[in-house]
Amino acid sequence: MTSTFTLPPVEGEPEVGVHLIDGLTQEQLLNWKPFKEWLPTIRRSIALQTDPHHPFHQDDERFTLRSIEVKGVDIWGSGDKKRIGFLMMKTVVKNAKGEQLPGTVFLRGGSVAVLMILIPEEDETRTERWVVMTQQPRVPAGSLTFYEIPAGMIDDQGTFVGAAANEVFEETGIPIKSKDLVDMTKLALRNAQHALKESQGSEEHLQKAMYPSPGGCDEFIALFLWEQTWPKTEINNLRDKLSGTSNEKIKVKLVKYEELWREGARDAKTLAAWALYENLTREAV
Repeated sequence: MTSTFTLPPVEGEPEVGVHLIDGLTQEQLLNWKPFKEWLPTIRRSIALQTDPHHPFHQDDERFTLRSIEVKGVDIWGSGDKKRIGFLMMKTVVKNAKGEQLPGTVFLRGGSVAVLMILIPEEDETRTERWVVMTQQPRVPAGSLTFYEIPAGMIDDQGTFVGAAANEVFEETGIPIKSKDLVDMTKLALRNAQHALKESQGSEEHLQKAMYPSPGGCDEFIALFLWEQTWPKTEINNLRDKLSGTSNEKIKVKLVKYEELWREGARDAKTLAAWALYENLTREAV
């Protein structure tokens, strides 16, 4: 049986009704981390419209959240471990003119990805670089052999750094220390010159991460760098070892850095990590 409830009110905003589907409770939705992150984010963005510099600052142009209708939900686990995996919802966000923004949202939460680079210590020029990549099935992309850099989702208790270290080990078998990870998206955004400052309507409340599909999905990906100098013999040994590594249908290999943009051309996070690394290195950040 479907049910409906109203979100806690926000001063100056209309009442927001939420329509659930069978099998999903109000408590499950409100306690699910991706929804708990998305709701205050959209409400903060709506509140910023009151600033005179905002493009929608006129009263009749200001958009408000009016309703949320859950269209589908994927429940993972069973018993006490049952939790929401993915959720599809239709939101109504419109203004006094009746103009409505596209509001179909696929909620899944945050992810992390790591650009893993190994440099032979014998190479004083640091021009020889190797990147760890994975090959695995990605059914939504229609592929059983999709190439990408190591990546994974953030659980309810996870942090960006902790999740990155865990995912690398799970996918590659390579143990890495959190202290050796550099958050490239955070570094890039730290010095970003926004068109508007926080007090003038910028979106500093968004995650310090890359959004691969903001037109339909809330997913954000923090992109990390793990760059290490190893003896060439160890890199060769690792390459030989990884060539036969398989973990739950995941295969791992080393590719030349110069070939990364080709090998990962279909993967947004690989290209984004490569672009951040290139520019952060050039600017010596």
